[in-house]
Amino acid sequence: MTSDDRDRDDLGRPRQARPRDALGRPLPYGDPRGVPPVSEEPLPPPQALAEAQRLLTSGRAFSAHEVLEAAWKAAPEPERELWQGLAQFCVGLTHAQRGNRDGSARLLARGVARLRPYADAPPHGVDVRGLLDWYDAHGAAPTEAAPPRLSGG
Repeated sequence: MTSDDRDRDDLGRPRQARPRDALGRPLPYGDPRGVPPVSEEPLPPPQALAEAQRLLTSGRAFSAHEVLEAAWKAAPEPERELWQGLAQFCVGLTHAQRGNRDGSARLLARGVARLRPYADAPPHGVDVRGLLDWYDAHGAAPTEAAPPRLSGG
């Protein structure tokens, strides 16, 4: 497939129209097992956190990552590392859900490294300390624990 064959929206921007399963793996076009897609447009921080949490809680870490990735790309510079860290944390959980322990460990560690500088004064009520504690307790076996809480709200 070339870049010209990509799914695009009405404005010509690349968009993913192919259905995905709950773990974010592509399915054949028209496959009824696909889960509802998430918006590729950034949400305001409180809504992004709430939606990502809802998705995490329902076992859709990949979709939570997509919500947080949109927030990261739209975030002001002082918050970009925070949102990227949250997105990477969710990708790490996605790898764990897919059975990729090495990929999970790498991405969770990258996410945690980006989150640590925000531990003392996290914006938007993000529970950075809680995420760091969750990682310390469950990072080696993330699928055996309840999903982490992204915010104190």
